[in-house]
Amino acid sequence: MSAQISVVLPARNESAPIGGVVMQIRALLPEAEVIVVDDGSSDSTGEAASKAGARVVRHPYSKGNGAAIKSGARAAAGDVIVFMDADGQHDPADITTLLARLDEGYDMVVGARQAGSQASIGRGIANRFYNRLATYMTGHKVADLTSGFRAVRAAKFREFLYLLPNGFSYPTTSTMAFFRAGYSVAYEPIHAAKRVGKSHLRPLHDGLRFLLIIFKIGTLYSPLKLFAPAAAGLFLLGSLWYLHTFIQFGRFTNMSALLYTGSVVVFMMGLISEQITALMYRDS
Repeated sequence: MSAQISVVLPARNESAPIGGVVMQIRALLPEAEVIVVDDGSSDSTGEAASKAGARVVRHPYSKGNGAAIKSGARAAAGDVIVFMDADGQHDPADITTLLARLDEGYDMVVGARQAGSQASIGRGIANRFYNRLATYMTGHKVADLTSGFRAVRAAKFREFLYLLPNGFSYPTTSTMAFFRAGYSVAYEPIHAAKRVGKSHLRPLHDGLRFLLIIFKIGTLYSPLKLFAPAAAGLFLLGSLWYLHTFIQFGRFTNMSALLYTGSVVVFMMGLISEQITALMYRDS
């Protein structure tokens, strides 16, 4: 690939693995720009990254993984940006594979974690559920919705910086945004190793947050694919209840009226959301 490459690694309290990861990237891609975004670390993450040869962008306090990604994308000079974790889970050797797929004409290539790469059984099940939901929403096979290892066309990725959250769901948002905009997305199988150090994810808190991501996927991509089935379900319940009360009591009840009204309201909300979503992805 002749384009200039920037490799961005968001990092918080990753002093143990960061130096080795940066040196591996520099050995593999000596001409690439390596940027480590130190997201308010309380250890020597920034110093270790700088000593290994990376350019360090520092946050004065922790703003979140997504905020670090946005800072790195703004600072990157390359035409292509590779995002990867700083905790040792992602193998820098896989970068060349992602870049080769990008050369085939894709706008984003995502490293899809294979079986055995998930940190826990629970997270593996959750990720499979997200992948199936995203596949339904987009109509395209989504192999790994939450992988943070990806290569993107910098200019196209920056189009969606305003959509990215400051928390952990930037992979979800960016993937759905690229699909919605009609850009080409590919998946390349990778194996993610066990991270060095303790994970920043909190099972209960982040489990609830990921439930919100499910709804965000729908409203971000095609709201009617969520609202229309919900409206149809309410309409069906209203009809079944009306049939029951008509047979039993010979009348139309308030519950049926409420369910019918709810179905119309939900459907109209879906239509409005669809229009708002279309405006979000208008050409600049």
